[in-house]
Amino acid sequence: MVTADWTVADTVAHVGLIAKMYTTLVRSDTGSVLAPREQVGKTTVDTVSVLNALVLRDFPERDIGVLVKGLLTDIDDVLRVTEEADPATPLPWLGGAKVPLAGVLAHLVNEFQIHGWDIARALKLPWAMPPGDAALFFDLFLVGMLRNDVGHLLDTDEPPRDRRIAVAFRSPYTAPVVLVLHRGRVTAEDPGGPVDVRISFDPAAMNLMLFHRVGNLRSAVTRKIVVSGPRPWLLPAFLRVVRLP
Repeated sequence: MVTADWTVADTVAHVGLIAKMYTTLVRSDTGSVLAPREQVGKTTVDTVSVLNALVLRDFPERDIGVLVKGLLTDIDDVLRVTEEADPATPLPWLGGAKVPLAGVLAHLVNEFQIHGWDIARALKLPWAMPPGDAALFFDLFLVGMLRNDVGHLLDTDEPPRDRRIAVAFRSPYTAPVVLVLHRGRVTAEDPGGPVDVRISFDPAAMNLMLFHRVGNLRSAVTRKIVVSGPRPWLLPAFLRVVRLP
């Protein structure tokens, strides 16, 4: 078992299905995304697990050799189809969001890193997460989506607050950016204006924390993520909206 619910084979199948989904997403003649379109459209961060369960249920293959062969084929296909494409091309994603092509590929890299970490941890094996590779998820996927359209992906049941919360993110591997939560809407802005919180971070540690693999306290104690700024107490309210599965 890799998690409470998934074996190694389930985990490989999950990553393989994402790669397979992207082989259709990056083509102009987009076909099935391996799940009911109505479920894809209404998915939020909090219901991604429901979508994952539906897709895995309808894809019974669990032979790891077969899964890995298919995964490598799909990766080759994605890279071949997108070789000459504009990396800024917006593509439809979960919850009505729009993600640039480069962000979709960055998301796939992150799937390898996070789920590779899961498998390595279960098998007590080392697993490297180069910070430059880990940074692609934040820089190209998360910020890229916020600069395009986040759709319904970050919707919550919490009433929107009038208080504007601006959080500046900085690392040696990403472009400086300020993420702003205002009246329930999250946007990405260039640095220069007033901010409430400043976060300097190691990209791999940030991704592991955002995906709930490593606790906030551990990240803070190891100084992989450092929080400062004039109003750091606003960060929890920000993270209740700007969150990942």
